[in-house]
Amino acid sequence: MIYQHLTQKQQVRILPQQIQLLNLFHLNTLELEHRIQQELEENPLLDETPADEPDSKEEAEAVQDFADWEEFGYDDIPDYKTEYANYFSGETIPDKPLAQVNDFRQQLKEQCRLLLMDEKEYTRACYLIDSLSENGMLDQSLSSLAEDMSFKFGSWIESTELERLLAVIQGLDPAGVGARDIRECLLLQLTRKNTNRPDVAAAIRLVQDHFTDLKNRQLDKIMAGIGLEEDELRIVLELIAAMPMQPVASVTEENGNLNYIVPDFIVAVESDVIEVSLARQRSSSLHISNTWMESVKSQCNKEDKATGQYLKSKLQAAEWFISAIQQRESTMLRVMRTIVKWQYEYFKEGDPLLLRPMILKNIAQEVGVDISTVSRITSNKYAATPFGNILLKDLFSEGLANEQGEVVSNRIIQHALEEAIKAEDKKTPFTDHQLAVILAGNGYKIARRTVAKYRELLRIPTAQLRAMWG
Repeated sequence: MIYQHLTQKQQVRILPQQIQLLNLFHLNTLELEHRIQQELEENPLLDETPADEPDSKEEAEAVQDFADWEEFGYDDIPDYKTEYANYFSGETIPDKPLAQVNDFRQQLKEQCRLLLMDEKEYTRACYLIDSLSENGMLDQSLSSLAEDMSFKFGSWIESTELERLLAVIQGLDPAGVGARDIRECLLLQLTRKNTNRPDVAAAIRLVQDHFTDLKNRQLDKIMAGIGLEEDELRIVLELIAAMPMQPVASVTEENGNLNYIVPDFIVAVESDVIEVSLARQRSSSLHISNTWMESVKSQCNKEDKATGQYLKSKLQAAEWFISAIQQRESTMLRVMRTIVKWQYEYFKEGDPLLLRPMILKNIAQEVGVDISTVSRITSNKYAATPFGNILLKDLFSEGLANEQGEVVSNRIIQHALEEAIKAEDKKTPFTDHQLAVILAGNGYKIARRTVAKYRELLRIPTAQLRAMWG
């Protein structure tokens, strides 16, 4: 029997424009610039005002007057004095050539190009490479990376596929790159050596099957499990100790002066006032082309409906894109100003010990947006401050109560933990229990397992390993 009935239900649907707007929130300055250039090439109705275009006719005439050929050609200044020196002030002219420094990520991408990869695999491999930390290790889980990549590329990506690509990256140079922990880093390096050597084979078995025993310094259990004598175990431990704990060495001080970070925000401090601005505001330079607007109006009155429909769709897309860029910039400024307000003392002094506990929910509630919006706006974004460029994600941390009852950031406790380990005797380092006692003496009463958790986050080995490597 055929019948009709009415039902009423609520559904949450995300429009395609909202998804694209969230994608724009996730982009940093360089990625946004590439996205805008792509939109300018695809949409003829979208136009851009050059940054150096004169604002008035008088300025344009002044520029033309200055560029007069006779004045330019016969200025009595030798060319060799203007071709190079004018790029620098007299006080900052370099006295030695700048060496070209290749980032290890770029080297990995060049190695991937030599492999038999299609364009889709290469793009995803590059995303994985860019997700590596400065020491060449992968801190983020593959499941979370798969979610981020699925959102970015607009198609679902399984973590198993990333596992396969990560195995390819781990086969590149330097040895150990792409490792997710110290154990995997050591294994990747050992498997590159001659595995027929007895010491290498024993080291692989030790790291693979008895790494926990090694951290706990249970040497008798290791010797019984692998079948080694004390002298043989010493040779194996010396082999492991000679290998780096991180695949990529830290940037040297000389090369550290080269700044490759393009900030997204600029934070200026003047007395007690902190000003926040975007490093580059793009919405003001984007507009609808007047020439093409006339074409839209004329085509709408003609019989060529296909052309008119095409131009109308491009006009709507251009208007939406400009509006989305404006919404992105206004939301970014609101979020960043709220972060500065929350961390006022830190931005004023630049001391990490002044960081307050702050989570995404705090900023989202104060700004009036969703937590995911704050997460995308602060993801992979940097702010230029008087004390250097800072990663916005580093400002977020949970809090713990000290002896006075004040809630302090766990970053402060981690910093105190690092300082305590730096001051220890390298031959007899502090255990996690001793570190907990030291932190309690400084006013941070935390459990031993919390000390172990923070130590692992800071990639600091156990006391046994520190004594062995010390």
